[in-house]
Amino acid sequence: MNGEGTAAQESRRISAHAVCTAIRDDIVSGTFPPGSRLTEEVLARRYGVSRVPVREALRTLASEGFVTTRRHAGACVAEPTEQEAADLLEVRALLEPLGAARAAQRRTEAHLKVLRGLVRLGQERARGGRTGELRPLGDWFDETLAQASGSPSIAGLLTQLRLKIAWVYAAEPPVRPVDTWELLGALVDAVARGDAERARAIAAARADRVPGEFRLRRAVPAARKGNAAPGVRTVIAGS
Repeated sequence: MNGEGTAAQESRRISAHAVCTAIRDDIVSGTFPPGSRLTEEVLARRYGVSRVPVREALRTLASEGFVTTRRHAGACVAEPTEQEAADLLEVRALLEPLGAARAAQRRTEAHLKVLRGLVRLGQERARGGRTGELRPLGDWFDETLAQASGSPSIAGLLTQLRLKIAWVYAAEPPVRPVDTWELLGALVDAVARGDAERARAIAAARADRVPGEFRLRRAVPAARKGNAAPGVRTVIAGS
């Protein structure tokens, strides 16, 4: 393959990845509500690309569960049920302790520096009552801890879970944010000591607090109700 062909192929891959990220972000933010159609032509115009990277992006998003393909209807934004939404929190509760244990075994000094810095900032914001600034710090903490696991598979799965949880749930601020960040500080201490079992236990304890901090963003079809997890409330988006 000549240089031009290689460059064109690389450009197409980058475009497909960028379009995939853009569509996913628009789905998570609610710009494209659950059940809405995703037309290749419309998406191509929206993102200023050809239909080829859009088609590739939709295939990727379908494999991730953000998009479904229906006969005679094309691609649509997926509509998770309450049980599927509850499963996301359960899977995260199983996977995060594993990631924390791996991080205790494989973390680098660079990971520890970032984690300690985030805990320091989180504790300062929590004690100062600046709770609106805690969510991004928490997301950054989780992403760094996942990367510290040294496992691209675990990190990738946790990233996808966080995106899906942000898509279907509205996060409520923790009732006692200072306690939350003290717990994260203890988790970092365990990771720094290389204590995998302690890190796993703290991550599991943290996950036990999670369900009550989330509420579903939207109501599901009546015929599919009845499977919500305890502590999870269903609300209409925007309420």
